[in-house]
Amino acid sequence: MASTSDRPESPTAMRRLLPADMVERGACPFDPPAGLRELRGKGAIRPLTLGNGAPAWLVTGLEEARAVLGDPRFSADRVRHPDATSPGPAAPQVESRTDGMFVFMDPPEHTRLRRLLTGQFTVRRMRALESRVREIAVEHLEAMRAAGTEADLVPAYALPIPSLVICEMLGVDYADRAQFQSNTAVALNSDTPDDERARAGLELYGFIQTLVDAKKAEPGDDMLSGLIHDADPPLTDAQLVDMALVLLGAGHETTANMLALGTFALLENPEQLAALRDDPGLLDNAVEELLRFLSIIQMGVSRVATEDVTIAGADVPAGATVIIATPEANRDPRHWDDPDRLDVRRRRVSHLAFGHGVHQCLGQQLARVELKVGLGELLARLPDLRLAVPAGQVPLRNEMLIFGVHSLPVTWGP
Repeated sequence: MASTSDRPESPTAMRRLLPADMVERGACPFDPPAGLRELRGKGAIRPLTLGNGAPAWLVTGLEEARAVLGDPRFSADRVRHPDATSPGPAAPQVESRTDGMFVFMDPPEHTRLRRLLTGQFTVRRMRALESRVREIAVEHLEAMRAAGTEADLVPAYALPIPSLVICEMLGVDYADRAQFQSNTAVALNSDTPDDERARAGLELYGFIQTLVDAKKAEPGDDMLSGLIHDADPPLTDAQLVDMALVLLGAGHETTANMLALGTFALLENPEQLAALRDDPGLLDNAVEELLRFLSIIQMGVSRVATEDVTIAGADVPAGATVIIATPEANRDPRHWDDPDRLDVRRRRVSHLAFGHGVHQCLGQQLARVELKVGLGELLARLPDLRLAVPAGQVPLRNEMLIFGVHSLPVTWGP
């Protein structure tokens, strides 16, 4: 079984080392943290001192963020170029990577592994999945209605849709979902003690390794079987486990939280909800606006400069960590009028919810399908949907790397 001792930890560590007012959302759960909003108009890239005393750079502008994410001089490789949140030194002696964490790699290693997956996530293939996503959505909505007039939307609807889809794509038995969902939640919780996070990571690796062994013996018509039997040259077990973990974790955590938080945002913006109900043709636009408006990947991502680079007049030295503040970059007033307002009719401008450059989210088209279908069916089949508790009582995922709500009590009864 693969060890988790040398896995990149920068996203969790980053959240721990940033000032609380830059990572915790306040009175309005849909707005960026107050510490980020206070920086608006004061420079799109600026120096920042982390909680461990290490220097870093913070990017809050959209174009500046794209410049960093699209520039090969900024590395995502946390083995060769640990960032300011990493506990150990860089390992320049490493000539080749043996793991499969392609999200923390640079080309050409990243290119090779990602290319094995791109054919699975084409726009055409994701659209072909739309009918299956709709079946899952309708099935769960009907189960909610059959059980009464109240439900917690997270376990009853928002989580099952993407979880079922990614399980079917990878060939994971959906009956095992509780195991990987609970361990993923522990691994992504920045407040969890390190030993508990390590235990959860080991259990996740063991779970996937068992699955890999089963697919080797009896391959099926699924993505993981294809990676095992069709890759040339063959992938190692470590690469297979890592790649499956990335897909499984990202495939249910992000979309589930967007679906629940997006519903919450619409319920708290009744004029936008009414516009969407009156014109379902706005659904595509609404999905993009919610992705921009909510920006659930908390602070975003980090990169390390491999040489001296000048970005928007700022001289970033080689070895410096650069942190992309996605929630604020997606509210850049230079690109959006009244950026703090949710507007499902807003003219579409490319956002950073799925990243940018070679690491742009592989599953973004799948996420769009799941969000469009999930929101569309929810609003059409539960026309009286509303919160069952005051908005202030909805528990927020401030401690998680992926923002959202822990639960969303709703009702549609009289």
